[in-house]
Formats: sequence, structure tokens, C-alpha cells
Amino acid sequence: MLQQQRRMAQYRYQRDYHARLREQERRWRATSWDYANDPFYYTPASYRYNYGGRWYQTNRYGADLMREAVRRGYEEGLRAGRADREDGWRYDYRNSDGYLDASYGYGGRYIAHDQYAHYFRQGFERGYEDGYHSRYRYGGRNDRGDYTVLATVLGVILGLQLLD
Repeated sequence: MLQQQRRMAQYRYQRDYHARLREQERRWRATSWDYANDPFYYTPASYRYNYGGRWYQTNRYGADLMREAVRRGYEEGLRAGRADREDGWRYDYRNSDGYLDASYGYGGRYIAHDQYAHYFRQGFERGYEDGYHSRYRYGGRNDRGDYTVLATVLGVILGLQLLD
């Protein structure tokens, strides 16, 4: 359908997104996980956060995955927004495969998939806006050259609070 609409940049983005998902799944299938030695399971909670009107607790490993979800969403949103801009397409992040799927980077541990998807989408929406409008209002490049969300934006999205 994207090819029929002459949306070749968005077609390439979606093709590449699905290729990244397949590669991620291939890597995870090739790796075994040692839950008994995973520090997440014996490290006490150090943060609390509100999701869906309920309070949850997690440790630094869960908090790091939440940050990673926002960062990966931001990167994917940048790509999708740039593709729509390049194609001359309307602003429409909600119909992008990356936004709808929202599972790139999720490994099935530390937080529930619906929570990961929520934070991924929060990053995606902001990245899409930056990519579509060719600016860096919500993020930019870090020292390694990777795109990342600004710390202040990340703090607002996650709302992590240290436990006493």
C-alpha cells in the first residue's frame, strides 16, 4: 500500500523496522537467560512510578529498561517522522508500524510488555515530532553520536521517584 501511495521513505522505514525486530528475535532465541543469577530478581526496589493510575515499584534494572524503552521509541519516531516528511505525507505517528508495535527492545523481563509499549510510544511520539519538523526539541545526539531523549523530558515521561 505504501508503494502504491508513493511513500517510499516510509516503506523503507517500515521494512527496516521489521528487519530490526527479526534480528532482535534471532539474537534472543540464540541466547539463554540465567534468571537465578540475574541481579534484578534479588535487588530491592529503589524507585516507584505511576502507570495506569496505579503505583508500582522497581529497582534500577527495571528503571533502566523504562529509560531504554523511551530512548528506542524516540529513535524509531525520528526515523518514521523523517520518512513521512520526506514523502510529503501528513503528520501521522499513530499509524506508523513502530508506534503500533512498540516492542522493539523488549526482552520479556523487568517490566510488563504493556508498560514497555507505553514508554516506547511516549518516546516515539516525541521523536516523530522532532523528525517530522527537522528539529531537536525533545532530544538530540549524545557524545557517542546516538540519538537520545533529553534528561528533563525523560524525567517527565517516567516520573520515577526514589524510595526512602
